[in-house]
Amino acid sequence: MKFSEYEIGSTRKSFGRTITEADIVTHAGQTGDFYPHHMDAEWCATQPFGQRMAHGTLIISVGVGMMAGEINPDAMSYGYDKIRFIKPVFIGDTIRVTTEITGKRDHTKKNDQFGFVDEQVNVLNQHGETVLSLIHIYLVNR
Repeated sequence: MKFSEYEIGSTRKSFGRTITEADIVTHAGQTGDFYPHHMDAEWCATQPFGQRMAHGTLIISVGVGMMAGEINPDAMSYGYDKIRFIKPVFIGDTIRVTTEITGKRDHTKKNDQFGFVDEQVNVLNQHGETVLSLIHIYLVNR
């Protein structure tokens, strides 16, 4: 879609995806984040949540990836704002993603070529609770 075709208020929804122990172990290996909150089941059993939790960066990656199925050659990711890890995601939780276009604005230097589109992204667990929230910013061709 071109910049002019994005409509404020338009929404998208994903299917669910269950987060597994393999997801967490793989992500730890890729990032080097072996923090005990993710990796040490015995230690986690003594902590307030009582179990291992997924890395926040894993949930960002999976959540954004779940919405990347619509290939748009006229847009690319410019970045993310207001990332918030609201609730933990545990092994066996199923997440889904909802998005809404919340803003459009001109590119300050190349307005004749590009614009920015903001998409509010919410990742929810199987109970409908928001576990992660962010704004995905797209750089979009005019």
